[in-house]
Order: sequence, then C-alpha cells, then structure tokens
Amino acid sequence: MGVEEELLLVESGTGRALSLASQVLQQAAADASPDDAADVPFTGALEKELQRQQIETGTAPHADLAALGEDVRAWRRTAIDAARHSGAQIAALGTSPIPVEPRPTDNDRFREMAERFGITTAENLTCGCHVHVSIESREEAVAVIDRIRPWLPILIAVSANSPFWQGNDTSYASYRTQAQSRWPTTGPSEIFGSAEAYDDLVASMMATNTVLDSAMLYFDARVSQSYPTVELRVADVCLDPDDTVLVAGLARAMVMTAAAEWAAGKVAPPVPVAMLRLANWQASRAGLGENLLDPLTGRPRPADEVVHQLLDHVRPALRECGDEVAVTEALERVLAVGNGADRQRDTWERTGSLADVVADAVRVTAGQEAGGVRR
Repeated sequence: MGVEEELLLVESGTGRALSLASQVLQQAAADASPDDAADVPFTGALEKELQRQQIETGTAPHADLAALGEDVRAWRRTAIDAARHSGAQIAALGTSPIPVEPRPTDNDRFREMAERFGITTAENLTCGCHVHVSIESREEAVAVIDRIRPWLPILIAVSANSPFWQGNDTSYASYRTQAQSRWPTTGPSEIFGSAEAYDDLVASMMATNTVLDSAMLYFDARVSQSYPTVELRVADVCLDPDDTVLVAGLARAMVMTAAAEWAAGKVAPPVPVAMLRLANWQASRAGLGENLLDPLTGRPRPADEVVHQLLDHVRPALRECGDEVAVTEALERVLAVGNGADRQRDTWERTGSLADVVADAVRVTAGQEAGGVRR
C-alpha cells in the first residue's frame, strides 16, 4: 500500500494560502541527493497539483503499517523543509480556513480544465488523501471496488478535516467532499461485475467528450492507471499523520476483505448508488459527531457503532497483516478525541482566530503536537 497526501502551502502568521508550489518543488529537487535520482524502484515523490497553493506527496509502497507511517512523516518533513526556503509553511488541511483565490498550475492540461469546467476549476482548492492497495489482477480490482462501496463513507467520517471554507464554518466536517462532488465524474460507482464492464463504462464516459481524459474519472474507488492497485479517493488529507496511517490500514483491510469475499463467491452488497450518495453526504456533514448510515441497511446509527461495524468487518484481514492492535487503538483514539475537523473547530472556539486554526494545523502536520481535541 502507498499513500498520496495533498498539502496546503501557507504563510506564517496570516495562515493564507501561498502560490509557491513551483518554487517549493524546485527547492525539493535541489535538496535531493544524487541517489534519489538513481534508476531504482519508486521511493516516493513530491508533485504539483491542480492549484499552485498545494503540493502532493507520495510514499513508496509498504507492506508494514509502521514503515508506511515513517514514510508519510518523512515526506511531510521533506515538504516542510522545501517550503521553508520559500517562506512558506505546510498545513495538512482539506480546505483553507482563510479566504483564498485558487491559482491554477500553469500547464496545458490544467489550463484546459480551467477553460472547460469554469468556476468548478477556479474555486477548487481541496486536499485529499488517496490510498493505493495492491491487487493481483484487474478482475480482482473491480471485484474489490464492487464490494467496498458501502464501507467507503466511513473513511470520509474518520478523516474529515475540512470544516471551513472562505472564512466560514460550512456546517460540514468534510466540506472537501461537497466541493469535489461538483466534478462530473466524482462519487460512488455502480456495481460493475467484471473488469470488462468497468472498461466498457470508462470507454463510454470518454466517448462523451465531457472530461479531458481517463485520469479525470474521480470515482470514490477506481482501478489505478499508474500502478497495479485499487485507489481509494474519498478521504480528506488528515491533520495528524497517525490518522493517515489509520486510514491506510483500514483501506488495506477493506481491500483484502473484499478480495477474500470475491474469491469465496460472495456477491457484492446490492446497495443503490443513490443510497451511497446519501451515506457520503451524511459522513461529510456529520463526521464522527452524529449518526452515520449503516453500510448495509442504510439506516442511521450512532457513528461509533458504524465505525465499530467496519472494524468487525475487516478484523480478520487486520489480524492477518498484524495490524489489529494498532488500527483498533488508533480508531478508538480518534473516536475519543475527534478527527481533524473537530480539532480545527476546537481551536476556532478557543481563539476566535482562523489564523490560529492554520497555525495549529502547521504544528500538528509537522508532528509537533498530537491531533485531536485538547481536553
């Protein structure tokens, strides 16, 4: 498994987003050792993103959850060090609490996106966490996607870290989920049943000439174009790197559980897309603070019960990987102290300053403070 994290570049003191991605990436390249450029297997990267106020980190693939956590923190440190040379700081926030005017990255693809999608591109400055989990074949990948559909909203609730937008509390724990839904290809997918059906739908969508390319098929979970993986795309970037590791551990266990169900001939839960959209919306609105929708019945239940339902569902896979204790403890911690959205709102309530919200996020991003709500 591997993780991609989108991170905001912010100004010390004001907390406003800074359009310095190209400078930060140039500095990171200058800081890299010659060995980093050698012809070796993928070891991670810093990359540009849609807007110049953000960059993306990508870890190497890992089998061990603790090693993945070390890599997540190492890439955050690399981004922090490179940003410092340009007078910027790094904040793992799903959206900017401070009012912002997004500045698109200057390349042909992003310019075409801006022209075709207009205000959707112009207003889109969101940061997510994408988890890649390896699979054996495209058939297995699609079978996994069919079977993890009902469980993905829980990852939204656990990772929710974007309550503010343009200086206001949005009333959502994950406003990023709402903003991303403006793209025409975002959201839950239907049950495909086979890799052929998946590929047929992709071909049909591309034939509409609505989107630029297949990289813009932003399904909640998709077959990766770049790696032999399933890519889970629903999570906000997590404020606390420990929460990133938790999301990755849950994601791998979900994929393993689904693959085992497919191998055993167990059919995918026939949850309609309309119900999945409601589950996503509720997780985005409530985070862990209210009811979530039961993944299989669609009925509202307390968030902690639904989260524990996921934990029970994937427990055999967690045990097989040696992750049961670590993931269980991390999940109980988040249920007890809250997610990134809870932390942001707590800081706002205590200080009345969105600049303080960003400053606190900078410290947690760097591992200088633990995440969660201060008690």
